[in-house]
Amino acid sequence: MVRVYVLIETQVAKTREGVEAVSKLDNVVSVDSVTGPYDAIAIIECETLQKLGECITSKVQTIRGISRTVCCVAVPV
Repeated sequence: MVRVYVLIETQVAKTREGVEAVSKLDNVVSVDSVTGPYDAIAIIECETLQKLGECITSKVQTIRGISRTVCCVAVPV
């Protein structure tokens, strides 16, 4: 399983809608609104890195109101 932390920036006044839409996607473990430079952080798990990339590019980044994402892939220690 590949786990990624997705740092999400939304358009002004679109955070709630963005968080709700992300939370409904398959493979989303959790999503929270946060303070600081990002508006939300999601944890997503997929079976492969390829499926993870597809999830981010074809699902998360296409949600209306999401303007930018930064993905941090978890690395086992």
